[in-house]
Amino acid sequence: MTMLNSFLIWLVLWLQVYNLSIYWTELCRFSGAKIYPGRGIRFVRADSQVFLFANSKCKRYFHNRLKPSKLTWTAMYRKQHKKDIAAEAVKKRRRATKKPYSRSIVGATLEVIQKRRTEKAEVRDAAREAALREIKERIKKTKDEKKAKKAEVMAKSQKSGKGSMPKGAAPKGPKLGGGGGKR
Repeated sequence: MTMLNSFLIWLVLWLQVYNLSIYWTELCRFSGAKIYPGRGIRFVRADSQVFLFANSKCKRYFHNRLKPSKLTWTAMYRKQHKKDIAAEAVKKRRRATKKPYSRSIVGATLEVIQKRRTEKAEVRDAAREAALREIKERIKKTKDEKKAKKAEVMAKSQKSGKGSMPKGAAPKGPKLGGGGGKR
């Protein structure tokens, strides 16, 4: 005899001594209800698959291909629509909160970060103003340079404008590009 068989025999004898009984309950394949021994309807399909139903109502609905998720009294419906949450509420584990700590990041060492954190608001505002002023000056300088170049180009074009071609004249030579054709 194997170890499991001997254990089962011992268990049954123990239960008989203390006048206890075991109910090997099964679940209905349609409604999800408990089926106690001696109850229920067993249906074996052509592919040898066994279905156990709690009652004829469950069997009838199964054979009529009704979906248990559409019927409010089935376990599947209750699970999908979160009806039994109060009974099965499990305490969520609380994550250990991470303690903040300082570390250097790309482009800034830890000392620089600490220094920036401790400096006063007035110093920070002054630095920001200086940076903005510098940016504005740079933009103004580039604009002035562009204006000067544009004026220079305009002056050159007006001087040498007499010898240039008239506006509508096209250059001589072969015509380029696909000038139409059959579609």
